[in-house]
Amino acid sequence: MLKSQSLLKDDCADNVIKFYADMVYRLAFARTGTKSDADEVFQEVFMRYIKKQPVFENEEHRKAWLIRVTINCSIKLWNSAWKRKTEPLTETIPFETKDDINLNNELRQLPKKYREVIHLFYYEDMSLAEISQALNRKNSAVRTQLTRARALLKNMLKEDFDV
Repeated sequence: MLKSQSLLKDDCADNVIKFYADMVYRLAFARTGTKSDADEVFQEVFMRYIKKQPVFENEEHRKAWLIRVTINCSIKLWNSAWKRKTEPLTETIPFETKDDINLNNELRQLPKKYREVIHLFYYEDMSLAEISQALNRKNSAVRTQLTRARALLKNMLKEDFDV
């Protein structure tokens, strides 16, 4: 918490990028599913941050802005005419353990709306209220999506262990 408060005093773009780089990249990857698309979204988010130089009330406001822009850039990427006419490449991402690889593969099979809720809840430690605000969804919808995503993941992982 002290680290995030110190960011307000030193609003340098380099410090903000270093502090939020992992969060933005992981969310972009969770939404797009590929490293190259996540790289593109990552660059676009921080280019917008640098160009607009938005003023924030506090660090939570900055974090919410970055999450919203990451989601919007992911949507823009998927809706672009260029993206609709491309074929995805199969790529592997280096993970530290085999469990991480298996979990990533299972997460990629989830529908996008479930993947982003899982990511925000477990990887970004956001509450249901924060997620519903960031995604412009009702709190009950987020709770339902999180429950369904957990059930899908449980079934997927259960099938893997039954083999």
